Amino acid sequence: MIENVLVANRGEIALRIFRSCRDAGIGTVAVYSDADAAAPHVAAADAAIRLPGDAPSDTYLRGDLVVRAALDAGADAVHPGYGFLAENAAFARAVTEAGLVWIGPPPEAIETMGSKVESKRLMAAAGVPVLAELHPSEVTEADLPVLVKASAGGGGRGMRVVRELAGLDDAVRGASAEAASAFGDPTVFCERYLETGRHIEVQVMADTHGTVWTVGERECSIQRRHQKVVEEAPSPLVDAAMRERLFDAAAKAAKAVGYVGAGTVEFLALPSGTPAPEQDDARFFFLEMNTRLQVEHPVTECTTGLDLVDLQLRIAEGARLDSEPPQWNGHAIEVRLYAEDPAADWQPQSGVLHAFDVPGVVTEFSVPGRHGIRLDSGVADGSVVGVHYDPMLAKVIAYGPDRATAARALAGALARARIHGLRTNRDLLVNVLRHPAFLAGETDTAFFDRHGLPTLAAPLADGEAVRLSALAAALADAAANRERATVLGGLPSGWRNVGGLPQRKTYTVAGEEHEVRYTLGRDGLRAEGFEGVVLAEAAPERVVLAEAAPERVVLETGGVRRVFSVARYPGLVAVDSPLGSVSLTPVPRFTDPDAEVAAGSLLAPMPGTVVRIAVEKGETVRAGTPLLWLEAMKMEHRVAAPTDGVVTELPVVVGQQVEPGTVLAVVNTEE
Repeated sequence: MIENVLVANRGEIALRIFRSCRDAGIGTVAVYSDADAAAPHVAAADAAIRLPGDAPSDTYLRGDLVVRAALDAGADAVHPGYGFLAENAAFARAVTEAGLVWIGPPPEAIETMGSKVESKRLMAAAGVPVLAELHPSEVTEADLPVLVKASAGGGGRGMRVVRELAGLDDAVRGASAEAASAFGDPTVFCERYLETGRHIEVQVMADTHGTVWTVGERECSIQRRHQKVVEEAPSPLVDAAMRERLFDAAAKAAKAVGYVGAGTVEFLALPSGTPAPEQDDARFFFLEMNTRLQVEHPVTECTTGLDLVDLQLRIAEGARLDSEPPQWNGHAIEVRLYAEDPAADWQPQSGVLHAFDVPGVVTEFSVPGRHGIRLDSGVADGSVVGVHYDPMLAKVIAYGPDRATAARALAGALARARIHGLRTNRDLLVNVLRHPAFLAGETDTAFFDRHGLPTLAAPLADGEAVRLSALAAALADAAANRERATVLGGLPSGWRNVGGLPQRKTYTVAGEEHEVRYTLGRDGLRAEGFEGVVLAEAAPERVVLAEAAPERVVLETGGVRRVFSVARYPGLVAVDSPLGSVSLTPVPRFTDPDAEVAAGSLLAPMPGTVVRIAVEKGETVRAGTPLLWLEAMKMEHRVAAPTDGVVTELPVVVGQQVEPGTVLAVVNTEE
């Protein structure tokens, strides 16, 4: 029997595994880097061991240190979670050679499925439909578009879409370099790219006694940078006949490698009417097998009632599965909430997460006993999101009796969530969940391209909502100042018995300035440009002058009263209301001239490393021309010219570490 499990991971997946271990009466051990010393998963474990350093290569990817930590802490088993060493066959062998129980598939299965080239060949031999592998040197015009893929690893790293032969060599070089950095293996290959494919995957569970379960399918088609963003179970595409064929193919894949434990077989499915590029009768094709627990496993748990982590633990102890898995019931949708800016080429964000709260959560990290919202998160109020790891903040899951109900509940919970301090993809997720095409089940891997990323990423708060939020922020700031006042603190800030000059407060939102000018007097609030807006009383039964509070402002416009919740942090005022969340940056009355930068400066949006530079000082560029690439949070991020002009300054070099706000280049439009 397993008594003590070390989780060789961090964040929400470590907390998720701890939850099942606690429910089973099993002790837990965490490992942590220096950057994660104050992370929630460290505090949640029974014991924790430091892995010195910050970078994954020095910490979570050091299998030798992790095995030593397990032995030192008295653990008798290791669970890898997902990512890092989860699909590293050498690490799995090291765990077992140390006398520890490996909670995962046999190293041989990991090895075989870890190579996309070898796994595709094995699947074809087992009768599973596959897309033909193309060597980059064999690609012709007739094959386009093609997808360049890393043979090892996944998560969208080492992948490039090529639509013109002229761009193939650059795509291969870039994908190979990214694959080498992320997985230590630069091998890449090509295959036909299906523009409107559906990403369907089948959850499998297998015991050591020969039983293989196919535990429902998941739809994971809505992706960015080949990484999943929205996942659901069951798929709105799959009918009973297709489900049977998918399950049969997934079972064949698992049996072909002698699989044990939890795994996922991923397929690319074609919409009806789309001609198949390979076998005439095939409507889906094997992509890869993830030899681990998937990020999106909660939707399967919600619809089946299974605890997949608990099953992993019991299978590792030698337990037998029942002859048949449970049937699914209802519908579950999961979204990945990232600290990133979708409108700025998905740039990851880093910094302090001042507040994080999702309303209506009925359970965390566990199977809900009823319909509602589940939250799997590795962050809390005050968490620091750094640059060393993936910027996912949480997975928010809605489970309902049907798809429409789940989508509405999830969109509502996200829209009302308090997320202060970092820009996220929250508004994008809400817009997707409310989009008519999504609600009709018309999802595929081209969803963002088809429906327009700028439209989908548009803020929930429109221009009028931003203006009202700025007014609420100004009134709340004034109320906060009034509370701190030592003289006449009982009077509203700016209150005049007779007419006087208006109070002024300026904020920026997404680079746009909003100046608020108002007066408070005997006749109430008068704000320039806000005709008809009334500062309502928080307690209407009290016959007193209507007031704003430091954390709460009630505004009435057009007879409709709304509450604006206001929170202040250094350099930030966060306003939440039914109209949407707005983050405002206060503009100081006086600025430091030394803080100003030259016009046309491109600033580093995040800490990172300059890995490539494509231009030279003095070169003429067009808008959109790539200037350089930053590597941060395990991905390469392109920095492009915002307009036509001349590169007048290029103060960085390859290999240089940069901090947010560092000038990377200056593009002068006047040259």
